[in-house]
Amino acid sequence: MSIEVPFIILILAIPTYFLSKWILKRLNLGNEKSRKLIALIPTIFFSPIIYIGLIYLWIFSASYYPSNDFDKQEWETNVEERYKMSEDIIESKILIGKTKEEITKLLGQDFYSYNENHIAYELGFVPGLFNIDPDVLDIYFENGKVTKVEQHQT
Repeated sequence: MSIEVPFIILILAIPTYFLSKWILKRLNLGNEKSRKLIALIPTIFFSPIIYIGLIYLWIFSASYYPSNDFDKQEWETNVEERYKMSEDIIESKILIGKTKEEITKLLGQDFYSYNENHIAYELGFVPGLFNIDPDVLDIYFENGKVTKVEQHQT
């Protein structure tokens, strides 16, 4: 464990201690001297929990991004943020049953073709920790019609 973690927990412990002491006083528990000692218990217990909670909050905020409804014009003009619309495309199943011609009319010609039954559109970089590769929207065909749509990181 590096020196920063105990230091950060100590910094969090200071307001936690004074808050605990204030709560004990409001609840009229013990006298002034005993409150100082009793306030150490929740301080020791809650300071690491607050630290872990802040880490989870940071991770969540770093990986959050809004999800937007599919918009053809936005899809065509903002290639780097297509990932915002991918959830709507997948969940609404708007591509299921369409032909490749209908897909290219809706999503454009800028796709990668793996084979005649699998194409992919670039979605951009989805915000998140350690995301260094762009995501793609995979579209799978059977008998000329879309059967499955998925998203994955390249």
